[in-house]
Amino acid sequence: MEENLLSIQPDYKLYKDNAVYIGTFIGGPLVAGYLAAENFKKLGESDKARNAWIISIIATIIIFALILLIFLIPGTVKIPNYIIPLIYTGIAQYLVKHYQGPAIKEHIEKGGLTYKAWRAVWIGLIGLVVLCAIIIVAVLLTDKELLQ
Repeated sequence: MEENLLSIQPDYKLYKDNAVYIGTFIGGPLVAGYLAAENFKKLGESDKARNAWIISIIATIIIFALILLIFLIPGTVKIPNYIIPLIYTGIAQYLVKHYQGPAIKEHIEKGGLTYKAWRAVWIGLIGLVVLCAIIIVAVLLTDKELLQ
């Protein structure tokens, strides 16, 4: 009896674009980088996993700089607090759909499993805690009144 090698069910799970969307909205672009990198690693694309991390770190730095400019400088235009997270979350979801969408679809068609969205929620919450810790440390290290 011949076995069709193309019909072998994958033994790993991937994050769907909606899971990345949820995790990113909660935890920021670093979570998007983590989730995308995990997918790339499981798909055997370690160079792309590294690039996902680099892009997410750069995006986080740029977003923090923009937030400082928009919210901390007097006289700048006031925008709702949720707009920036919606923008970077939408970008992350688009990138995952564009670069991983066909592979995720093929994975599911072959019977491969995906992680539940709750896992992305927990990863997002952990990412949020890490991000808050980084912000607190940065504020403590740069606040001249606290250093004296």
